[in-house]
Amino acid sequence: MDIKDCKILICDDSILARKQLKDVLTSAGCCNFLEARDGQAAIDIYKAEKPTLVFLDIVMPNVDGIEAVKQIMAFDKDAVIIMVSSVGTQNQIKASLLEGAKDFIQKPFVATQITNVLKKRVEGI
Repeated sequence: MDIKDCKILICDDSILARKQLKDVLTSAGCCNFLEARDGQAAIDIYKAEKPTLVFLDIVMPNVDGIEAVKQIMAFDKDAVIIMVSSVGTQNQIKASLLEGAKDFIQKPFVATQITNVLKKRVEGI
C-alpha cells in the first residue's frame, strides 16, 4: 500500500500532540486523517471508518488507550495500532502490546521515529 493512500486515525487528548503528529505524517506523504480526543471516540471512529493505521495515546479521558486497543482489537484483529505516549511505564507498554498494539513510541518523539514506524507498518499491509 502507498503511504498517500493510508487512512490514519490520530487519537490524543492534546490538540497540540495531534497537530505535531499530523505534521510529521503529512511531511511523510500522508494526507487522509481522522482525529479523536479520547479512547471512546477512537473506538467509534475505528468501527465506522476502519483506518489503515492508528496512533493512540495511553492517558486520555473516558476510555484510556489500553482499553481502546483492547476494544479495537476485539472488533478487528488485524488493526495496526501504534502507541504514542509520554507515560511509558513498563507495565503500560507491556499491557498495550499484550492487547495487540504493534509498537510503542515515547513522547516527545523525533520525526524519524514516526516515519520509520509508518514505513515499516505500511509496507507490511
